[in-house]
Amino acid sequence: MIKTFAIALTLMVGFNSFSQEDPTIMTINDSKITKSEFLQIYLKNNNDPQYDKASLDEYMELFKRFKLKVAEAEALGYDTIPKLVAELAGYRKQLALPYLVDSTQNDHLVNDAYYRTKNEVRASHILIKVSPNANAQDTLEAYNRILAMKKRIEDGEDFAMVASAKRGSEDPSAVNNGGDLGYFNAFQMVYPFEDAAYRTKVGEISDPFRTRFGFHIVKVTDKREARGTIESAHVMVSVGKAADEKAVMAAETKITEIYKELEKGAVFEDLVAKYSDDPSSNKKGGVLPTFGTGTTTRMVPSFEDAAFSLKKDGDYSKPIRTDYGYHIVKRISWTDVPSFEDMKKGLEAKVAKDERSKTTQNSFVNKLKKQYSFKDKSSKGLKWFKENLDSTFYRGQFRPESMTKNDALFIMDGQKFGQQAFAKFISKNYRSFSRDDIPTAMDKLYKQWQKVAILDYEESKLPGKYPAFKALITEYHDGILLYEIMSDKVWNKAMKDTTGLENFFNKNKTNYIWGKRIDADIYEIYKSEDADKAYSLLQNDTISGSAVVKAINGDSELNIRKRSGKFDLEKTHYLKGTSLSKGLNKAFEVDGKFYVIKVNELLDSSPKEFSECKGAVTSDYQNYLEVEWLKELAAKHKIEVNTEALYSLGK
Repeated sequence: MIKTFAIALTLMVGFNSFSQEDPTIMTINDSKITKSEFLQIYLKNNNDPQYDKASLDEYMELFKRFKLKVAEAEALGYDTIPKLVAELAGYRKQLALPYLVDSTQNDHLVNDAYYRTKNEVRASHILIKVSPNANAQDTLEAYNRILAMKKRIEDGEDFAMVASAKRGSEDPSAVNNGGDLGYFNAFQMVYPFEDAAYRTKVGEISDPFRTRFGFHIVKVTDKREARGTIESAHVMVSVGKAADEKAVMAAETKITEIYKELEKGAVFEDLVAKYSDDPSSNKKGGVLPTFGTGTTTRMVPSFEDAAFSLKKDGDYSKPIRTDYGYHIVKRISWTDVPSFEDMKKGLEAKVAKDERSKTTQNSFVNKLKKQYSFKDKSSKGLKWFKENLDSTFYRGQFRPESMTKNDALFIMDGQKFGQQAFAKFISKNYRSFSRDDIPTAMDKLYKQWQKVAILDYEESKLPGKYPAFKALITEYHDGILLYEIMSDKVWNKAMKDTTGLENFFNKNKTNYIWGKRIDADIYEIYKSEDADKAYSLLQNDTISGSAVVKAINGDSELNIRKRSGKFDLEKTHYLKGTSLSKGLNKAFEVDGKFYVIKVNELLDSSPKEFSECKGAVTSDYQNYLEVEWLKELAAKHKIEVNTEALYSLGK
């Protein structure tokens, strides 16, 4: 999870113009934030920006707190912690990608991505894992294993059997699915995998190819037009994949009864509210996140097929079974794949950030060479490596610090790129060249290093060329530091400081009070006559609650259900405003359901035990620690705000 600036939500990429006069709006210690920088952040965090004094003052207070925490993190050296330095470097590489590509060649990739968005492919695969940095022997062994599997399939063995067999595919899911990945389209797989699948014909098997996970072969089983996106709702009766036969039969009976109610004209949303076991959707008519083409939401195939088979909005399916239980699916709305014109900007952004953009980097590097007057000096500079390295190089025993010379290998933009930098590079990238002689390996490594060095040089210049890139790097830098220091000083501290936490609870016990509660058995019933029957049966103390449920449900699963425990009268929606007495209470109706409640005990308002409110106490203690910490920071770090510049933002 990327830990960005906590109050930053979106990136306003287009802010590139700065006025000639850009006054400092805030200074913290010796660090200055200009008016334009602050305005960029302010606009990013306000969809409807207000420039009145009260709004600007309020936001400035948030900004000051944020910057105080970052300043403290820098003062404590958080920005030098190796893992954080590496984390930011990784993000910087990702963020730089859109700036390090050939935009002309990217147009082809965008068009290709649209075709792959409009058309889905279904494929199965076999994976043999091998690390990207594996040595030549391990790489060759993995390649030969997958090549042998391909030959077995071509000789007549079943792909799924080979994938799921012992010593078969190393994708753990292959044991259950035989390697079948279902349908997918653009951006849903790593690019080399996506590319291989789309380039393979239906019914054929690809040659082995490599991704960061290892070697794969892909068998394409179908291609079809993308089905678009669909918004749907469902009624779900939960029953686990491993449930016993009795539980499965009860769930099947219940979903069948619900379906019959629908067929008789019952309102779908009413049935969801009464019977659905999906807590994420049963309070909102069963509505689920939109899924389908271009979305990140995936449903199990049987659910997707049922949803997309519905022809009109409002249609609903017959009961279907998934690993989660039984469902009736209702179509709310369907949308076809948008036109290329409507998707173009979004696709351009995805392509720029995606691995596929790297395919255009060679042409981009050539443009940089011309721009920066590149001069190759490698014929002399590489000679030392070709003459002095021996077989120990292949075992990783070359030490770059032994390279005392630093002759130029190439010159670009007036900068010398020398032997010592190349020595460091080859000491980390020797593993793939054990089958080459030293001169050949050096020529290949030089080409790799030259490209990396040129792109790294251009990346170093991006903050000066592109204000939006500089702002985003600053945001990631500050966000990473903020997350770490908040974890240390507030979040984790509150959880680890058990003594401080308990002392805080003892000083603030009056904030943690139970409201009035009941210890009760609650019977939720769907028909008035069944509620009367339940009340009548429960008047006989010799009849158990489970017997009452069985008597009213009979062969059905829709008539009554029982809950037992302690219930807060104000926080349980159907108990609000009720006047319950100890013992059996007459039925009452709330939101179309009937409730018969047997109160075992009336519980008055009382203090909570620490164990009963530990989560709330921890949260409050974290807030307390943060407030006290901010007081210390305000005294430690000097902040000055230029209110004249601040109040001129909207002018």
